[in-house]
Amino acid sequence: MADIDEADIENRIRERAFQIWLAEGQPEGRHREHWELAKFAIAQQDGLESSLIPAQAPQPEPIEAVLNQAEFPTLVDQGEGQIPGMKNE
Repeated sequence: MADIDEADIENRIRERAFQIWLAEGQPEGRHREHWELAKFAIAQQDGLESSLIPAQAPQPEPIEAVLNQAEFPTLVDQGEGQIPGMKNE
């Protein structure tokens, strides 16, 4: 990012505060509120470029059952093809 010139930022804030004051109908006694609003607007404008970085698409998660296939018993592991409920004598 380019070097920040504080005098330039202050001038931009002053100009934005003036525009806010004009847009609100030139009310008396609200200069601090206008200044704070202008500071926020300039900070938001300056940070906008870095906040517009596109989001990365989420990567699909691996299916746990496929990763852990060997950890789950199959029917063959539980009795070599016996019929469930039948006792082997």
